[in-house]
Amino acid sequence: MDSGLSNENPVVYLKKQRRLCTDRSNTDEFSREPINQLEIFDHITDIKDPEYPMQSLEDLRVVTEESVEVDDDKSYVRITFRPTVPHCHLPNLIGVCIYAKLLKSLPARFKVDVRVAPGSHATEASVNKRLGDKERIAAALENPDFMSLFN
Repeated sequence: MDSGLSNENPVVYLKKQRRLCTDRSNTDEFSREPINQLEIFDHITDIKDPEYPMQSLEDLRVVTEESVEVDDDKSYVRITFRPTVPHCHLPNLIGVCIYAKLLKSLPARFKVDVRVAPGSHATEASVNKRLGDKERIAAALENPDFMSLFN
């Protein structure tokens, strides 16, 4: 019997204990503390995997604290995620969910870059090209079907 899942038995990992983060999307630009790697990671840990809605991206180690790069001075954040299997059929959706969460929670000054980890997906180059297309990302974020799934 074919369940239609790319990875029928994903490995679920234990989470680290961390502090709770705050939403800084409306932070005053002149009176702010630098945003760090852990704070960015905290914002994306609760995103549910689209294929396994009972598991978060953190539970499946699709994202890890080490996969987050932040340069507060340059207002730049990069997330490099690793799908659970090389033939995952939802890496674009995962990437857009990460974008949506960060754009919703970070100050507008930040440029967000989301990528598939090198060698982690069979169509890595095309996925990264689609995730780098800002017009495509903007269209996805305006799509009511996506936003209902995301919310």
